[in-house]
Amino acid sequence: MMQQFLKIKAQHPHELLFYRMGDFYELFFDDAKRAAELLDITLTARGKSGGEPIPMCGVPYHSVEGYLARLVKLGVSVAICEQIGDPATSKGPVERQVARIVTPGTLSDEALLDERRDTLLVSVNQNAEQFGLAVLDMSTGRFGVFEVANEAALISELQRLRPAELLISEELSIAELPKMPGLRKLPPWDFEFDSAERALCRHFNVQDLSGFGIASLPAAIAAAGCLLLYVKDTQRTELPHIRSIHFESRDKAVAMDAATRRNLELDINLNGGDSNTLASVLDRCQTAMGSRLFKRWLHRPLRDMEILNGRQSSIAVLIDNYRFETLRDELKHIGDLERILSRVALRSARPRDLSRLQHSLARLPALQAQLRPLEFSHLQNLAGDISEFPELDALLENAITENPPMVIRDGGVIAEGYDAELDELRSLSSDAGDYLLELEQREREKTGLSTLKVGYNRVHGYYIEISRAQAAQAPVEYVRRQTLKNAERFITPELKTFEDKALSSKSRALAREKMLYEALLETLNEQLGALQLCAHALSELDVLCNLAERAVQLEFCQPQFTTQPSLNIEQGRHPVVESVLDEPFIANDLDLHNGRRCLIITGPNMGGKSTYMRQTALIVLLAHIGSFVPAKAVSLSIMDQIFTRIGSSDDLAGGRSTFMVEMNETANILHNATERSLVLMDEIGRGTSTFDGLSLAWASAIELADKVRAFTLFATHYFELTVLPENHPTAANVHLGVSEYQDSIVFLHQVKSGPANRSYGLQVAKLAGIPDSVIKAARSKLQLLENQAVAVASAPTSQPDLFAAPALSAEQQAIFDALGSADLDDLSPREAQTLLYQLQQELKSSKAK
Repeated sequence: MMQQFLKIKAQHPHELLFYRMGDFYELFFDDAKRAAELLDITLTARGKSGGEPIPMCGVPYHSVEGYLARLVKLGVSVAICEQIGDPATSKGPVERQVARIVTPGTLSDEALLDERRDTLLVSVNQNAEQFGLAVLDMSTGRFGVFEVANEAALISELQRLRPAELLISEELSIAELPKMPGLRKLPPWDFEFDSAERALCRHFNVQDLSGFGIASLPAAIAAAGCLLLYVKDTQRTELPHIRSIHFESRDKAVAMDAATRRNLELDINLNGGDSNTLASVLDRCQTAMGSRLFKRWLHRPLRDMEILNGRQSSIAVLIDNYRFETLRDELKHIGDLERILSRVALRSARPRDLSRLQHSLARLPALQAQLRPLEFSHLQNLAGDISEFPELDALLENAITENPPMVIRDGGVIAEGYDAELDELRSLSSDAGDYLLELEQREREKTGLSTLKVGYNRVHGYYIEISRAQAAQAPVEYVRRQTLKNAERFITPELKTFEDKALSSKSRALAREKMLYEALLETLNEQLGALQLCAHALSELDVLCNLAERAVQLEFCQPQFTTQPSLNIEQGRHPVVESVLDEPFIANDLDLHNGRRCLIITGPNMGGKSTYMRQTALIVLLAHIGSFVPAKAVSLSIMDQIFTRIGSSDDLAGGRSTFMVEMNETANILHNATERSLVLMDEIGRGTSTFDGLSLAWASAIELADKVRAFTLFATHYFELTVLPENHPTAANVHLGVSEYQDSIVFLHQVKSGPANRSYGLQVAKLAGIPDSVIKAARSKLQLLENQAVAVASAPTSQPDLFAAPALSAEQQAIFDALGSADLDDLSPREAQTLLYQLQQELKSSKAK
């Protein structure tokens, strides 16, 4: 047994080997030690190897899914080794082989998946010019490829996809990749282009890949071929649910880097949870597949006006007369068809999958009745894709019991009346007693023998027993089976036939059920393409109905796209902040256009600068997924990118300080933003000395306003930046209002024109609970610093302008004018010296005054 285990284990050194022994999956040696620690199960020992006990642990086969789920969440892969031989006929150990390999990125079992999040397998390949990426959702069959030009774009895309498992070549060396979860390094020849192309063509049964629009993407093709072969190797089966491969054009999407996704908290907050995120407020989808699609939309906003207009208009139609309500009532009865159909294709669907599929198909006629009156092309296209499947619905309704067991091996899955042979086998098993009583009564009447009776024992099976006195009167068709002291036992052809059926009826009934079940899966697979199209259309309909419901409940408006560069928001709101407030949210306006591209935002901490900036980004993002937005009215031009530089954090593992992280993110924005980008910059330069930080903030703001010309919200505490609009007409000042009373402040959260005149840092510190003695000392120091400042303040409490020129008296100005007007080239040395003496004397006189 150990020789067999070690031979199989040698083929799977990187996976835990679940080795089937009877009713348990056992693990041995280092696998057992590791599994015992990860799963918190008892580690035992059995037998010896090299004189030492062999470590061993195991889990029951009927509850293995729970253990697999825990291991997969920890990023551990498991090879499932099954018994394929017959224990009754095997000499030595029963033959075993690995039936599948469970890895974090190749899951399809319901118990192992988060139903409302995608579980993705991603492959990355690099050639001389590009990085190619291939992305597969094994649980739905969604397969896509694209290419990016550099490492920064690659990391950004991986942050968007958040793969459960990442395949790369052993030769690929990028500093960020080892931090990715589920990283698996493969030999470089697994990414060989020719073999990858052949594998893809063979799988899709095509001559070349031009029909998929990816023939000109060699790096991506190599990544896709490697991924496909990896999945086939782990699943040990064909993958009929992967029916196509599509090209994800990055030119049609609004780009967002990793920092932007993190700062905007789309579906994961800054603490790593899912509460108080945009998705937590907006995702009310009725189906799990709708929730997954909605999150994909959030992470990949689009620039395709045709798609955006189709979604917006669909939402408007659904809102009219609250039509979305009846559709949502039907959609809540729809199961996760995407994943169910994938399990059907992989022949791993369970009975309850088919039951949920049947219940979902049964709702489609009512859903179609709700869609017919909606006279809009996009919704009608969805209705056409959803279709109806009355034959499959009837087949599954007749074939599957109302509440089937979890697995087919338990039996009782196929409904009574669906198959006559199965019904007969079941009746033989359950009605054997009634049949024997009926046979006994019939034979007594036929033979007239009063002592005749029908019985059964394990040794001899079924028999007809007649007393020795009447045995000689037995009919000729009675065949003697056993002689007892006082009786004779016989068998008849009829009873022998019944015996053969009855003794094997249970196992034969189960075998018949499995055969019928597999035939059902075959029938479903014949219409797999249409069913998958239906599932995708249902998920999109669910998202559109969800956005319609959210628009009504949260009072969103339909944004209008313009051809002229602009971003105009009337009474915009932050949907997440608004959802957690007890009091009404203070809405604010925003007006950016070709002549006004940069807002310098000042005001106190806690005043609402970050909220104002983030709500702008979320409104723009929602508009670019086709959603309505949290505002009274919005008009905007298509944006190509959204950048954010908000908050402070360090990267200790990467050896980067808070300021280095800040500068890296700023550099990325300055290099890549365009005049069609939205840029949010919050407190640039605060991680270094005052003059260094102020200088960097000043230069960055000018670069964004004059050269990049992106639509920019630039929040700062450097009041010196508020003079920028005087020399840079595309910049403007706004501030967050504050009301003072005695020594305290009230945040108004209102955006007003013009710069703020104070930062109110001491007041905010007091609100935070800083001791009064510290506040008093800080106030004294602040007064001293302001008095010592070079710039002349316009008010006693104003902060100094470090970039302002020193104020000069009339006499001092005259001295500077005289020096500036002197023609030094025409002065003799004696005349120059005389001029210097004269100016020095006048300067001393002016200081004395």
